[in-house]
Amino acid sequence: MRLHFLGSQRQVTGSRYLLEVGRKRILIDCGMFQERDYLARNWEPVGPPANNIAAILLTHAHIDHCGLVPRLVQQGFRGPIHATPATADLAELMLYDSAKIQAEDAAFKRKRHRKEGRRGKYPEVPLFTTSQVRKTVPLFEETPYGEPVRVCDQVRAFFHDAGHILGSAIVDLEVRENGVTRRVVFSGDLGQWDKPILRDPTFIRQADFVILESTYGDRDHQKREDVESQLAEVISETISGGGNVVVPTFAVERAQELMYHISRLTEAGRIPRVPVFLDSPMAADATDIFELHRECYDEEMWRRVGSGSQPLRFQGLSLVRSVEQSKAINDLKEPAIIMAPSGMCTNGRIKHHLVHNISRPESTILFTGFQVRGTLGRQILDGNPEVRIHGRLWPVRARIAEIHGMSGHADRSTLIRWLNALNAPPKKLFLTHGEEHVSLAFAEHVRSVLGWEPVVPQYQEVVELA
Repeated sequence: MRLHFLGSQRQVTGSRYLLEVGRKRILIDCGMFQERDYLARNWEPVGPPANNIAAILLTHAHIDHCGLVPRLVQQGFRGPIHATPATADLAELMLYDSAKIQAEDAAFKRKRHRKEGRRGKYPEVPLFTTSQVRKTVPLFEETPYGEPVRVCDQVRAFFHDAGHILGSAIVDLEVRENGVTRRVVFSGDLGQWDKPILRDPTFIRQADFVILESTYGDRDHQKREDVESQLAEVISETISGGGNVVVPTFAVERAQELMYHISRLTEAGRIPRVPVFLDSPMAADATDIFELHRECYDEEMWRRVGSGSQPLRFQGLSLVRSVEQSKAINDLKEPAIIMAPSGMCTNGRIKHHLVHNISRPESTILFTGFQVRGTLGRQILDGNPEVRIHGRLWPVRARIAEIHGMSGHADRSTLIRWLNALNAPPKKLFLTHGEEHVSLAFAEHVRSVLGWEPVVPQYQEVVELA
């Protein structure tokens, strides 16, 4: 049994692993690289010839975990794509949206580059189109949490709650080879305990090999009970000053979590009642999917829904779909809360709202999640005095704020807590999905706290699992 590390090693996006069992090749995730330094990898071959891959198992629907699946289909993959029901629905939504954004961005780049008399560094064409997405969707095979799925003769898989986004899963593989059964566990992206809406991550009791994310492996988050206090302070101060609160957000999970918190703060009278816009057709559709898959809700969410509260449909909230509605937001004279994807400001409608607010001292750009190195969001958060948006430099005069504790990822203590639940140390622990210095710092922490010897693999490294 061999494991190929094909993405998210010593960096955060492009999650992809290839497991070889006998003659069978199985992909766990097939994500898009989003850091500027690694964008060229999206154009490289996904792995072995696509028609030699038996199946794909998806941990969840974020584009950095599923975003290159249509490209693999374009190259000849025709096997099943195993996922939870919520992941299948969200992945369809997100892949179509990604194809649309890529087409728009490619057209914009071609136009701008012609005007500037230059060619882009990367091909000015989309990685995949809606046509490839249409061919991808029928390949999804849905499996609920806890139910076995037969991947091939030698491999059974189980999906367990990961607590990261709706439908997110820990992939637990039972591999039988040469008369020996081993458990290979891929954490996917682990969430935090006691998050709104979703159930907590599942503890895994037995594993021979663990592939664990380490996004926040070098730090602990602030306590979650501080999130609403931080939100209330930023929103109240900005609104009282006559500005807008502009929130780059992810259309799936973070947007719904923000709505959950804002609805609570509004109901409690802790923030003023102002228009709240979620400016994204995809986020609006994702909210519909959240309401469809209530089987993923935790007890607190069920209590709120049962009491008649509408955390995802509260008074004053507008789910914006059309371009005309989006443009009209920036014509408002009164302060507002504006949430729009993408969460790292790499594309989408958030860029237009930044253009209208980033140079206004009375407005606030509020970040609620991790900003990958090289993204526009990271440049703003790092304090750059000016940033390039739509081919033009804009001075940064708005207040820049960050809410801690909303991360969808487990922090250092939570990762240790999850590892501690194992009945015995695994034969090998691999740390991935973290910036290099973070993964290395967490590896040292694991050595000092648990006495284990974790491995931080390199991109395209291949290891024998025996």
